[in-house]
Amino acid sequence: MSSMIERLFYSKVGQGLLSAMGVKPPVDLPRFAGEIPWVKNTVAMAEPAQESLARVLHQCGINHEVRQADKKYDAHIFDACQLQTSADLKSLYDDFSKAANALNPTAKVLIIGRNPERCDSAEQASVMSALNGFTRSLAKELGRKAIYVNLLYVDQDITDTAASSINFLLSARAAYVTGQPLIVNQHSVEEANWQQPLAGKTALVTGAAQGIGAAIAKTLHRDGAHIIGLDIPQAEQALENTMSEVNGTALCLDITSDTAAEDIQQALKGEPLDILVHNAGVTRDKTIARMPEHFWDMAININLKAPMSINQALEKSGMFAEDARVICISSISGIAGNVGQTNYSASKSGIAGYVSAQSKQWQNSNRTVNAIAPGFIETQMTEQIPFMTREMGRRMNSLSQGGKPEDVAEAVAFFAQPASGSLNGQLLRVCGQSLLGA
Repeated sequence: MSSMIERLFYSKVGQGLLSAMGVKPPVDLPRFAGEIPWVKNTVAMAEPAQESLARVLHQCGINHEVRQADKKYDAHIFDACQLQTSADLKSLYDDFSKAANALNPTAKVLIIGRNPERCDSAEQASVMSALNGFTRSLAKELGRKAIYVNLLYVDQDITDTAASSINFLLSARAAYVTGQPLIVNQHSVEEANWQQPLAGKTALVTGAAQGIGAAIAKTLHRDGAHIIGLDIPQAEQALENTMSEVNGTALCLDITSDTAAEDIQQALKGEPLDILVHNAGVTRDKTIARMPEHFWDMAININLKAPMSINQALEKSGMFAEDARVICISSISGIAGNVGQTNYSASKSGIAGYVSAQSKQWQNSNRTVNAIAPGFIETQMTEQIPFMTREMGRRMNSLSQGGKPEDVAEAVAFFAQPASGSLNGQLLRVCGQSLLGA
């Protein structure tokens, strides 16, 4: 019955009825297809802007010009770093009241401000905090045209530490990221290699057999990394198939086993690990009153305990590279909560807290740890959700559609880059600005 309803829903007749009711189909989202530079079209810059912004755009290979009143653009940058007082916020209105109608569908808007915690006065901190609410609201207003709006906070001025973030957020790699803030620090970064950002790196991806994990493995391989894919023995054939596509190494083991970290070290053959992606996870849904104890234990042990234990063991044994990147997959459920998912939500919220705390332990090193919180991503798992529930999940975001595994993978690859060393302790939502947890 569900499949019949779905076929009717997506038929010409069904779409015609929806259109008559004012429900428009979502805009097709452009996704990265290997283009260099990542951003091909000219970016409009609002005036005034720091000269350093132009230098960073040039470093990324991005063409830019001061916004022309008679032109439409595919990208727009507003440099808000110099705003000091509440009166200065009027410049947002002055610019975007005109620029909003001069953007093509699927355009990218990036607002850059100073980290409120690094401001010289309480008033300036309030002004910079105001950018967050403005960004989220504008993203919801423009989302019907699939126009993206994101916010980047820098420590003081715009420097090369922000280059990878600017390039990512203005490109099709960030196909399902909108309404989100990111904070870059002043930690020195390596010069970016935009063609093969991960050349020579070794990446271990857990839960790599299929779905989001397989997409992560393929994307990191595309960017130059050698992949070690890890999954449970029951998924051995699927894992072997995925690893054959990326010329990677398959590693079958249970990450909750007492020997998991030791087995990983043996697979590394004494070589340091550059990138570790904790993607493996499970859901065991029941309301708390009906939840079997082993449902709770499985979710906590696999989703939260195992990643922390593996990280601790690898760090203690010196297996992390000096500039290692650790990326953990959290979830919108960890931010918003969900009925029947107290165990899962607790584990994913715990991951976000772990990343925040661990980043402080590494703040004086070249290592980073960050988290990604996916929203509704189209996978084999979501295909099992009843149609109407699934359709609601797809639509409950500013882009009115679900994301793809590749969208999560692109965010992982972004955090994994050597040029992203100024990003530490971040939680990036890849959710199309989900209404859940908004």
